[in-house]
Amino acid sequence: MPISCKTECGRNAVLKRPKTGDALCKECFYSAFESEIHYTIIKGELFNRGDSVAVAASGGKDSTVLAHILKTLNERYDYGLNLMLLSIDEGITGYRDDSLETVKQNRDDYKMPLKILSYKELYGWTMDEIVAQIGRKNNCTFCGVFRRQALDRGAAMLGVKCIATGHNADDIAET
Repeated sequence: MPISCKTECGRNAVLKRPKTGDALCKECFYSAFESEIHYTIIKGELFNRGDSVAVAASGGKDSTVLAHILKTLNERYDYGLNLMLLSIDEGITGYRDDSLETVKQNRDDYKMPLKILSYKELYGWTMDEIVAQIGRKNNCTFCGVFRRQALDRGAAMLGVKCIATGHNADDIAET
């Protein structure tokens, strides 16, 4: 027998939230998710009207959801934010190609300007070139540090003071 949505909207639940245990239908989950993010933005005073915000866009699900939700809430609640996508191409053969296409699709879908910066452009080398010199040991650590620095540099180039990054609970538990 299907489980009913906790909100008593009359629809069947499609998921159970791990943190609260609430069984929700798709529509009620979206509503709760959006409300929680709006509350966090307002309560935390994360942005001011007129702020330019770069959404760190990898092309993965977390950054895609972040771009979508910030655009949706910015329009719904009139935050007055200037949103843009900022993506970093590490220069790893076969690694970023497909995800950069997703980032470009997000640009088109969400009608946000997009800036793609490469390690080659910023540092004069690609991650593939670094690995060829130093080997594979600790290359993920180096790449993560370089990527964060690249986001900071990209934000400075764009005149952006806020960088929004998308993370899920598993990401947070791992760091």
